[in-house]
Amino acid sequence: MKIVLSRKGFDSRCGGVPSPIFPDGTGLSLPIPYSHSPTRFRDIRWRGGSLGPLVERLTEGRVRGDGLCHLDPDLDPAALEDRPPGWRPAFGQVKSAQGHLARQGVGPGDLFLFFGWFRRVEPAADGGWRYVDGSPHVHRLFGWLQVAEVVAVGNENAIADALTARPWLSAHPHLHGPGWPNNTIYVSTRTLTIAGAQLAVHGGGVFSNADDRLTLTAPEATSRTCWKLPGWFLPADGRPILSYHGDEERWRRDGPWVHVRTVARGQEFVCDVDGIPEAAAWLHGLLTGTEAA
Repeated sequence: MKIVLSRKGFDSRCGGVPSPIFPDGTGLSLPIPYSHSPTRFRDIRWRGGSLGPLVERLTEGRVRGDGLCHLDPDLDPAALEDRPPGWRPAFGQVKSAQGHLARQGVGPGDLFLFFGWFRRVEPAADGGWRYVDGSPHVHRLFGWLQVAEVVAVGNENAIADALTARPWLSAHPHLHGPGWPNNTIYVSTRTLTIAGAQLAVHGGGVFSNADDRLTLTAPEATSRTCWKLPGWFLPADGRPILSYHGDEERWRRDGPWVHVRTVARGQEFVCDVDGIPEAAAWLHGLLTGTEAA
């Protein structure tokens, strides 16, 4: 199995503000604006209402609630009303990022762990939300998807074939807008399998808890790109290297942990964890909320 740490959601260029971490410790990844999408921020359901007002408030009106957005990865069945029969979580990628995934051989059985830029928020006096003064900016995991199939949708014929076989994909943003020759959609498994064991967990979804393990940024870090990871991530003793992170100077051992300065380039960081039992235990704990036996 390969783990793909995949950066998604609002960033400094698209959206311009962090996604929120709420007072109960749960996070919500905000999808980036995208003019070719069939989905608007106001269409996305959140806490019994619409995501539109939250986006407008956190961006101070720079991003409108009625604006179009790129709901990708699309992981939460409750995010949109009237999901078609057979709907499953899916994620699309194009251009150089998809080229990297292809070169790394990412395919069925591999696991995306999606992360993004987050910051704590609190209720404002008028009933909205505001960022907590002085709260840190962090990289945090918000969802996962284990790959069941890789669907090429790089031209009109391929898109038509994909929709014939999977009509429930019709609202996915990678089937709309300008085409890219390597446009690709990753469809989730129905349930999650780790190290040969099938778990009572959906193959794709969003984290709904406040687990500290979801935060990648080291607690003492002055930059959100400085991460604290389990020690088995360290590229030593023949273990595979997290892609784009082959420079040994980026890594520092800290007891059972390892610190890494992540690269600015790239959206997809890939590591093959076959034969690393500590990785399977970490994934089991992360995705079930418990430690593996």
